[in-house]
Amino acid sequence: MASSALGVTLCRRCSLLVLRRGHSAVSSSGWHTYGTPNLRRASTSRTESLFNVFDRDMKRRQKNWAANQANAHQYQYLREEVGDRVADRVFDVARTFPFALDIGCGRGYVPRHLTKETVERLVHADVCEKPLKSYAVSEIPAINVVADEEFLPFKDNTFDLVVSSLSLHWVNDLPRAFREIYRVLKNDGVFIGAMFGGETLYELRCSLQLAEIEREGGFSPHVSPFTAVNDLGNLMGRAGFNMLTVDTDDIQIHYPGMFELMKDLQGMGESNCAWNRRCLLHRDSMLAAAAIYQEMYGEEDGSVPATFQIYCMIGWKPHESQAKPANRGSATMSFGELGKINEIVSKSKKEDT
Repeated sequence: MASSALGVTLCRRCSLLVLRRGHSAVSSSGWHTYGTPNLRRASTSRTESLFNVFDRDMKRRQKNWAANQANAHQYQYLREEVGDRVADRVFDVARTFPFALDIGCGRGYVPRHLTKETVERLVHADVCEKPLKSYAVSEIPAINVVADEEFLPFKDNTFDLVVSSLSLHWVNDLPRAFREIYRVLKNDGVFIGAMFGGETLYELRCSLQLAEIEREGGFSPHVSPFTAVNDLGNLMGRAGFNMLTVDTDDIQIHYPGMFELMKDLQGMGESNCAWNRRCLLHRDSMLAAAAIYQEMYGEEDGSVPATFQIYCMIGWKPHESQAKPANRGSATMSFGELGKINEIVSKSKKEDT
């Protein structure tokens, strides 16, 4: 490890930049990176902010633990699938992006599907160190930066493209995260992301609640809260994005039982880290939940499904070259004439000939 007077710790083996508050740095490739505020700010106190749902330090430890396991890659099938879908949306934009940022990159589930003809340079950013050190090799020149989604350590108008896959659902202040993404994007830049939605793991949530009510007379949350799709569009609009697109995909995966599902969630680093989580669940309640899960949702082959709802979002930073809606009152045809559209088209063709 080597330290500089700029407050940057550089691990030469993995090219990992750890930025401290109020400092700036220049990587060996000449790219400027700017120091992030204290990464622990959102998790030092439960009352510090209204947006303090998750214990970010706990989530950091969970992800680092998961990435440090010898068989960590076996649990990343969902991230690989969603990363592929995000990359497909990048390819749908018919342009080359000179400089891109991957927020919450993990082991690089989006860039591994991209090419240098699509993205010329890339910054991998994640709040956890371990996944960055095991980042998948890509043909795109890149650097790794430890950074929090709520405090991106980059100058305004830096990136042409920002992508994010399955990390923003653990952010405490999601409105701030969207404002930060908007800030670092260049004009006419695009944000393409994916995150877990409100109906994710509803089978597990329902089974645990019913079991606790039956065995203990009440229930506590064991699955973290998720954002609703309507709120997501509103938050992106308030951050300044335009030409918004938000769609929903449901991915259903079958497991031998509830305990296998929970083991895989732990291996993904997706265990609950909400402040109001209950750290202990009684053995009787767990067994009852597994039985309820099997009874209510079990398939004929004995497996149980787990639903992951994925919100896929696209938002553009405004630019004068982008298409704009026509001025009010400039229409030359009323909605009442839509039923006669075939006649109008036929008449127009005759006049042209």
